[in-house]
Amino acid sequence: MRNISEDDRGPDRLARVLHTLRMRSTFYCHAELGEPWALEMPAIADSVSFHVVTTGSCWLRLPDTEPIELRAGDLALVPHGLGHDLLSEPDARRGPRVDLLPQQYLSEHYSQLHHGGTRRGAQLICGVVSFDSPAARELMRTLPAILFVGGDTISAASSVRDTLRLMASELSHPQLGGEAVATRLADILVVQAIRGWLTTTPDAITGWLRALHDERIGRALEAIHDNPGHNWNLDRLAQVATMSRSSFSARFTELVGEAPIAYLTRWRMNVARSRLAEEHVTVGALAADLGYQSEAAFNRAFARITGRTPGSIRKPRK
Repeated sequence: MRNISEDDRGPDRLARVLHTLRMRSTFYCHAELGEPWALEMPAIADSVSFHVVTTGSCWLRLPDTEPIELRAGDLALVPHGLGHDLLSEPDARRGPRVDLLPQQYLSEHYSQLHHGGTRRGAQLICGVVSFDSPAARELMRTLPAILFVGGDTISAASSVRDTLRLMASELSHPQLGGEAVATRLADILVVQAIRGWLTTTPDAITGWLRALHDERIGRALEAIHDNPGHNWNLDRLAQVATMSRSSFSARFTELVGEAPIAYLTRWRMNVARSRLAEEHVTVGALAADLGYQSEAAFNRAFARITGRTPGSIRKPRK
């Protein structure tokens, strides 16, 4: 077996994942903060928070961790929907929840916030985005609690700065289609941050990301992703990877963190969640598309993996 670094297709697989990431905008806020100030950012399940300091500096603190400083041009992502604090000083007490503060709502999804004391402080662009695609869910699972891209990283700084300038323009001068543009820019910003993190942190290639780079396990993952409804079993996936059944199962589990069929089932359920939320598809048709012989078997697998019923997620007909 060739070394992971020798697999020429690994980076291509990751590039395709980054290319297909799709987020849903939840909320954006342009905050002007006078010292002293502190804000609590609430936990929001299945979401990514991002914070970019445009002027001044601040501190980002997760529970039970040391705060990190963000300076002008820095970008930080909190990928796992975790609650956290933004502070003018690292030892500041927790402030009020940002969503409970009075602010100027320019639209349903965008506000301007003025908060804090009278001394000159910081300006931030903050956002919360949610992710629907199976690839996004898998990728987010591999990211650290805080993903930091410093503004002094030349390659990251220029691309992030350009994206932020466009986003700020769209959000500060609302016009027809502006939120749709801002949403896509948020997608780009998150991808830029992840790409910058991967580029500057080579040892971050672990777990699912490392499996994508693996010559043989990567082929099996790609096959599952491209055709989740195929009649896959352990033997067929091992054939795709050109490995023995036992070697494939052991290697897959080592890299991905779960057995091949468990991963296949979870991937199918993530595909199902996305399609139920986005399409007018019947549960029966979806079950057949994803390789299930009966709707009942699909329903059981869906409830076991997601903790919900398909009907609770299904997009309502207008």
